[in-house]
Amino acid sequence: MIERLQISNLRNLTQVNLQSTVCNVIIGANGSGKTSLLEAIFLLSRGKSFRHHQPKRYIQHYQNNTTVYARLNGSRTLAIQKQADASTILRLNQATVYNQSILTEQLPTLLIDPSTMDMLEQGSASRRQLLDWLVFHMKQGFHPQWVAYQRLLKQRNSLLKKTRQLTQVQLAELKSWDKGLSNHAALIHHYREQVFTEWQPYFAKSVLQLLPSYAEQLSPSYNAGYDTNVALDVQLNERLEQDLQLGYTRIGNHRADIHVHWRSDNTLRSDDVVDSQATNTNTASSGHEVNAKLPTLKEQAANVLSRGEKKLLITALRLSQLPLLLNDNKDSGSFDNSSTSRATPVVLLDDITAELDDRAIGILLSTLAQLPCQVFMTSLTDDIVPLVNELWPKPKLFHVKQGQILSVD
Repeated sequence: MIERLQISNLRNLTQVNLQSTVCNVIIGANGSGKTSLLEAIFLLSRGKSFRHHQPKRYIQHYQNNTTVYARLNGSRTLAIQKQADASTILRLNQATVYNQSILTEQLPTLLIDPSTMDMLEQGSASRRQLLDWLVFHMKQGFHPQWVAYQRLLKQRNSLLKKTRQLTQVQLAELKSWDKGLSNHAALIHHYREQVFTEWQPYFAKSVLQLLPSYAEQLSPSYNAGYDTNVALDVQLNERLEQDLQLGYTRIGNHRADIHVHWRSDNTLRSDDVVDSQATNTNTASSGHEVNAKLPTLKEQAANVLSRGEKKLLITALRLSQLPLLLNDNKDSGSFDNSSTSRATPVVLLDDITAELDDRAIGILLSTLAQLPCQVFMTSLTDDIVPLVNELWPKPKLFHVKQGQILSVD
């Protein structure tokens, strides 16, 4: 948990030094700097902004760099400095480190903001990242495999872009890379599939809370990005000519996706189910449904739900990750807070009152209040404060005006 946060030269936040608690509410007008505070925490955790990838876009004008420092419980300290040229300095407990993943492990952050509310209609990257965030924090072996896979994929795509006709030397090199990709892909898929299976009951519980009328009709599935019944290098070899023409690799872990499907109330005839199952036998995916007894799923939920319902569904996807990450003990209803449990997640809620109705906000905040996590939430007004005071014993309130953040006693 963040106990002290210091920010220098990030957008209109010239110098910020604040002490935080379990629940922190930041109130201010548009453009005041409240979202920038969340952006700073995200930057420290992930090494990038959720608003712009180029540091020069969020470094304050006429400054060469921006710095974010946090002291966590247990006297641990984290710091990141981003230069305008995108070079980065990272520190853990005052010692320089060279991998962002080290800070990410210490400070898991979950963001719920307006930009994430279109996740169902966007490309697969944001949904894949949603799953990989969980896998990174739950499976220690995942990240090294993912890094190695990405390195080989970059080399392969670079070669595919350079030429449409491979020499024997290039072909041998490509086959070596493909073998490596295949080995890493199998392990990445293994970790993703395990976590996805564990995630499903938590998602079902969140849907029951937020979209109770549709709890029996919504079901997630995981697509591996390639046919997991056949080694990836074999499939890459079969598709090499097409990949050369296109200049990139079309299948693999980097094409994985998760979907939420809608099942209509109409019961399919048994012969329809058999026909549909036969049709789907050769798909290049590894699908797992919440309830194996459900009929074959027909429609993407994004094509059926209203915009408001989609927001609730996305909130359910994100909210359901926290109990799983925190080792929810389903038998006792308590959480594992032993010395071996993971770092305390930090939840960043940006202007949720503009995206969710009062009922959804109540469910979201009451759920977070019961979890051992830290919350930073922004709001245009103090209308949300009474509810926060009901749910958390000693929340902290901050007012932001023109980049100045003041604690309200």
